Amino acid sequence: MMLEQSRLGAQRDWFWRGWRVRYSFARSPQSDPTPLLLLHGFGSALTQWHENILPLSQAHPVYALDMIGFGVSEKASTTYRVGLWVEQVYEFWQTFIGRPIVLVGHSLGALVALSAAVAHPEMVDRLVLLTLPAARQEILPAWLQPWIGSIEGFFTTPLLVRPLFQLIRRRKLIRSVLQKIYVNGDRVTEALVESFLLPGYDQGAARAFSRLAQARTDTDFSRATKVLLQEVEVPILLLWGTEDRVIPLSWGKHIAESLGDKLKLVEIADAGHCLYDEQADPVNCAILEWLAH
Repeated sequence: MMLEQSRLGAQRDWFWRGWRVRYSFARSPQSDPTPLLLLHGFGSALTQWHENILPLSQAHPVYALDMIGFGVSEKASTTYRVGLWVEQVYEFWQTFIGRPIVLVGHSLGALVALSAAVAHPEMVDRLVLLTLPAARQEILPAWLQPWIGSIEGFFTTPLLVRPLFQLIRRRKLIRSVLQKIYVNGDRVTEALVESFLLPGYDQGAARAFSRLAQARTDTDFSRATKVLLQEVEVPILLLWGTEDRVIPLSWGKHIAESLGDKLKLVEIADAGHCLYDEQADPVNCAILEWLAH
């Protein structure tokens, strides 16, 4: 059972730096509104937006992108960093859009969106961030980072990561993990499980997983989130599930307190980390109402 493809807009392939990239597009009946570009979270794909693309496209043209290494996009043999995905987003924008947009990102996608807004301010009119993770260097004390890095470096060697990849590429395990992340277990359908499962069978998926696992343990994976927030110049809407078990709401409140009027925090009740799916209507309404003002 697959997610209904018609809810994802028109899907196309784009070749970027020789790698195949999947994206989707949904037109808007409105005249000349600001386009939206949606960026998914870690381990996910543009399919995560199946409850959002068409509702949002009633007021804005909507693009969604599979970042390199995820979804249907190529599982490239490269060094994965937030900066790589930032350049992918920027060159996609140059190729297909070419005017200021609203960047919408979830989790890792939110960190990429924030980083892109700082690196390429001419591209971004506003930011919508659905949960925003802290960078690694903000979580661990400086003195502890080399020690933890050495330990993680051992456990992320290809000899260990590849067997782990075979283990986690199982339907039962993926379903179990999703049921722990979702507050409402009824949302964890076979179609949802399938959307996370299938990319793991692409050519090069095990190698890409190994490289992604190694990259996430590096302190240069991303610049510090707090530093990026201070440098960004556009208004930010921050959405957070009140029951998020992956990145607690307390971190979102801390971010909001540090930025003041530049950022608006909206708490989405009865939603966990995947608030865009568990409470799609309130999320879509919050985004459209904020953009309308």
